[in-house]
Amino acid sequence: MANWDSARIAFLAAAEGTEQVELTEPWKAVRAEGGQPALISPARGRIQMFQHLDRGDTMPVDVPVGEASERDFVGLVLPGGVANPDQLRTDPAAVAFVQGFFTAGKAVAAICHAPWTLIEADVVRGRTLTSWPSLQTDLRNAGATWVDQEVVRCDNGPNVLVSSRKPDDLPAFCAAFTEVFGRHL
Repeated sequence: MANWDSARIAFLAAAEGTEQVELTEPWKAVRAEGGQPALISPARGRIQMFQHLDRGDTMPVDVPVGEASERDFVGLVLPGGVANPDQLRTDPAAVAFVQGFFTAGKAVAAICHAPWTLIEADVVRGRTLTSWPSLQTDLRNAGATWVDQEVVRCDNGPNVLVSSRKPDDLPAFCAAFTEVFGRHL
């Protein structure tokens, strides 16, 4: 059994637009294992989460993305929400932060629309993953193989990449990424 004590897991989210349940449920899964989730964001202070198109809760930012390093974390979780990854992919520090996990060979988990940020980071070429269905053309155009499955674990690359399609997939997503991250402790 992996020892999650003091294992820090990064969660990257924009100032607004993160699908709340896609951040909070994986966050709870990390805490249930004994790990320490940390919210990384281009925003300072708090982020505004959403429940589909309605404002949800806010959450405090632990580390501004420009001050964060993949060296300080076991893995990275990218929650979705349409606006969240659309904002992140336009932020050079956020894109560089994501790229750092791939360069370092550290596990990454992405759900729903989050692969937009992965596309911008140019880390999906040759990888197999899933997402919200509307991203399948974008992923294929970026060189990925898109599949319609609840959860996909891709080992064909410098790291392990776990992906899921939507909030309904969260139980399988959380089980898969915590198992993968646990192997890297």
